[in-house]
Amino acid sequence: MVDLFYDSCGSTNHAFFFTAAGLCKDAATYSSRIDAKMEKTDSPTMKKGRYILGAGVTGLAAGVSSGLPILEAVDQPGGICSSYYMRIGDSARKTSPPNNGQAYRFELGGGHWIFGASPAMLKFIQKFSPVKTYRRRSAVYFPDKKIYVPYPLQDHLSCLDHKIRKAALSELAHASPLGRTMKEWLRASFGPTLYNLFFAPFHTAYTAGLYDRIAPQDSYKSPANRVQVQRGARGQAAKAGYNVTFVYPQKGLDALTQRMAAACKIHYGHRVEKIDLSRKKIVCQNGATFFYEKLISTLPLNQVISLCGLKTKSLPDPYTSVLVLNIGGERGKDCPRDHWIYVPKSKSGFHRVGIYSNVDVSFLPKAHRNNHAAASFYVERAFSGGMKPAAGQIKKYADLVLQELQDWGYIRKCHVLDPTWIEVAYTWTWPDSQWRTEAMRLLESHQIYPVGRYARWVFQGIADSMCDGLAGADVF
Repeated sequence: MVDLFYDSCGSTNHAFFFTAAGLCKDAATYSSRIDAKMEKTDSPTMKKGRYILGAGVTGLAAGVSSGLPILEAVDQPGGICSSYYMRIGDSARKTSPPNNGQAYRFELGGGHWIFGASPAMLKFIQKFSPVKTYRRRSAVYFPDKKIYVPYPLQDHLSCLDHKIRKAALSELAHASPLGRTMKEWLRASFGPTLYNLFFAPFHTAYTAGLYDRIAPQDSYKSPANRVQVQRGARGQAAKAGYNVTFVYPQKGLDALTQRMAAACKIHYGHRVEKIDLSRKKIVCQNGATFFYEKLISTLPLNQVISLCGLKTKSLPDPYTSVLVLNIGGERGKDCPRDHWIYVPKSKSGFHRVGIYSNVDVSFLPKAHRNNHAAASFYVERAFSGGMKPAAGQIKKYADLVLQELQDWGYIRKCHVLDPTWIEVAYTWTWPDSQWRTEAMRLLESHQIYPVGRYARWVFQGIADSMCDGLAGADVF
């Protein structure tokens, strides 16, 4: 219901594909057709006047499948799922690793792990890059008590003190997952004890204060199974959640997206500035123009509505931006083994710390991969949509984060620290909102078809976003 356990890209097989033509297939149904579509990618047929907006993973999948040209704002593919490299002592980002392997590998929006992929979709991904499979390790960390509780918190009550465990067990036994807002749903689902201990402070930070006004969403990410809760209270918790296992390309996301991009026709550096609906004309910031018949848009729904000069009757749904600090340095003596950590409260305001190098040592410079002397991190902090801090504020915040991680024993000396900003990172809805449906139908009435996570304003990750791209290509 909430994006509490969103582990940077991925979802379940609950995705739906939306088009005005009535194409609405669940992922399980559509995945059976991926093999057939893969056969078509060797000789796609170009169709005049039809384009894809955005070369993120959704746009790339649509481009591979359809052969349609893609307009991409920046000079590389992948969108927020883009890897980059930084040498120690060098502040410049590199789009490819140095020949000697002596660089940290980071990602623009923090670690993006692929989970929820059907066998057919996994086969599609492996057509472009081999992957490794990992078994999730994640936890909740309470800095004031220096206590780690494995994810999901409610299934590991044995890690909490007796008084909290007893109260939580009693409340969870009578829990009812009801509520009009996320705040109401969290309190009703997990009880006041766990709500006050973790869910309220975490979601205050995670939603940038929106959680008491937005609708609940994605309940499968915060499982509240009474049998699991009872077992966990006895120290017998089983692995649970939607991402027990995940995969990652052996040579990084950049290897995957670049190989997909090689099978597409992409116009890089073509940031869309305006879409003239009356003339069916795309105007880019670099002066290039394109006349279209139909568009697949993978851009954020709110941005495309604005580019088209359209207005909705409904109040637009909110979103949050995220500032991600990518950090590499000497590993601290108390650095955990987890892949990512949820933090209900931190001095500097972040809500999650991911540890790239705990997933795979290939994120580290080659010289540090076998001696456990280095570690690399991504640290996430949410902001109200579009409220990007000034450069000086980011520098001050980064210093505070680094000091806090050093105090926790996660890192000693810092080798590199690089901030990245994701404008539309998490999408939310107001209770009873009709904005998403209205906005998509409005675009479709102008032959612009929203496809993918941000274009459809839903949570989904890499695997389902690619599946969405393949499905969206069917419209054309």
